[in-house]
Amino acid sequence: MPWKMKSFEELTTNELFAILKERVNIFVVEQNCPYPEIDDHDKIAHHLFKEEHGEIIAYARILPQEATYREVAIGRVIVTKKQRGYGVGHELMERAMDFILNDMEESIVKLSSQDYIKHFYESFGFKPVSNVYLDDGIPHVDMLYKKSRQE
Repeated sequence: MPWKMKSFEELTTNELFAILKERVNIFVVEQNCPYPEIDDHDKIAHHLFKEEHGEIIAYARILPQEATYREVAIGRVIVTKKQRGYGVGHELMERAMDFILNDMEESIVKLSSQDYIKHFYESFGFKPVSNVYLDDGIPHVDMLYKKSRQE
């Protein structure tokens, strides 16, 4: 199945349900972290996702400037357990960055990474810009990407 990029209004009810189901499965259940996963940012985000047999296998949301940071932000990045280790996460981030840099014409991107996976984001040019901090009891670090002049 192809990747999809949709605004909140463009999502079908089935797509929205599948996205929220997987986000809750990963961020709340798998990580044993009760918190309000669904927030108002979903309404202003671009939703990038891939489905297989009606199930979400990878997802990220892209938020405009000033939604959470001064910069455009990538968040809620997920790959389902069955799909991890097959490059789906890399493809997800490549597509997210391409959309931000080319379609949105932005040059700076921020995200909050769980500390154990920051090397994944570093492979895309993100650099840590904060000390490690706890977010809902999980170590995180803020990371920033700045497009170089050669790109």
